[in-house]
Amino acid sequence: MASRDHCRVRRNRSIILLAIGHACVDVYQGAVTALVPFFIAEREYTYAAVSGLVLAASLLSSVAQPLFGAITDRWALPWLLPVSTVLAGVGIGLSGVSGSYGLTLVFTAIAGVGVAAYHPESARLARRASGGSHTAMGWFSLGGNVGFAFAPLMVTAVMAGGGLRLTPVLIIPGLAGAALCLPLLRALRAAPGSGAESRTGIDDPRSFAILSLAVVCRSIVFIGLGTFVALYAQERTGGGTSVGAVALFLLYLGGAVGTVAGGRLADRWDRVTVVRWSYLLALVATTGVIFVTGPAFFMFVALTSAGLYIPFALQVTLGQDYLPSRVGTASGITLGLTVSIGGLASPLIGALADATSLRTALMPLIAFPGLAWLLFRFLAEPPAPRLGVPARNEGTIGRVQGP
Repeated sequence: MASRDHCRVRRNRSIILLAIGHACVDVYQGAVTALVPFFIAEREYTYAAVSGLVLAASLLSSVAQPLFGAITDRWALPWLLPVSTVLAGVGIGLSGVSGSYGLTLVFTAIAGVGVAAYHPESARLARRASGGSHTAMGWFSLGGNVGFAFAPLMVTAVMAGGGLRLTPVLIIPGLAGAALCLPLLRALRAAPGSGAESRTGIDDPRSFAILSLAVVCRSIVFIGLGTFVALYAQERTGGGTSVGAVALFLLYLGGAVGTVAGGRLADRWDRVTVVRWSYLLALVATTGVIFVTGPAFFMFVALTSAGLYIPFALQVTLGQDYLPSRVGTASGITLGLTVSIGGLASPLIGALADATSLRTALMPLIAFPGLAWLLFRFLAEPPAPRLGVPARNEGTIGRVQGP
């Protein structure tokens, strides 16, 4: 009994440390979009130009995350956690130092590589520490969502003191996150069987491909709103940059609540059913964001966030269970490649907004939660694989089920 309690305490401590580290690295994903209004105000960038910055932060990440995932499927690389966190911080910290648009693109891309290196290994370790609990994985994902949520507040507070020249101050969370990783690395070295484990189960590449398409749809909505909701909030409510920061904060904070709720709901019902209903909520809420004015606008932003973030951790574990022999690769794709591909839509939204209006450019986003719901109609809840012998790589056909 004492040994079991000690193991549970150690696992909980590992999840907490991983969640904090996740917050420290994902604050830099949120920082890119939070810096958009300041690049427009100080450097007079167009919508298309700032969309390019968001794309730069995600493009290298989209290629690198599956690569890091494949590597961590073969070797355990826990040292990537502190190194990647610092790299992401350095990239964002230097993004406002140079007035050159080209250098700004380079620095935001460096931040994207740091984020890419962090996620597959951290997701692998979190999955192992969670023991298969959806709630525990929800807490791990919550850390990243909290980082996202506080990014606009942190960026706004720092920029208020002197503008873009103070971006080096933003390196601090990366240094803090790297320092907090050290106790986790020591615990991993002391724990037996902390290497890259094999898992039993049958790979289902068909279901994984459908899941990946749904994650792309979610990403297009979330990154599109994340890039422009601060500016759109000013249009819809008549407020200033502080109103935009509140809207961005709600978009990310609602996700923090949604992620924990998603884990608890999935422990009661199956993940596929929970995700389907979440995308229906996101469909209605996104429509409200586009068309509603006044204070109700913020309510719909929060509901959209919940609808898009309830599926977040559930889709990661679904991907791992659809590809049980390649957990790192699955994590790299669901956390990285598909999310970053969604970022490719941001320049298109920006160009359309420059040619028409921001409202017109955002209207197509309404369709994507519906497409994600439709894709999930073709997915079934996979059996949870167990740690153990290597999985067999055989495809299976998922059945259609649920509401």
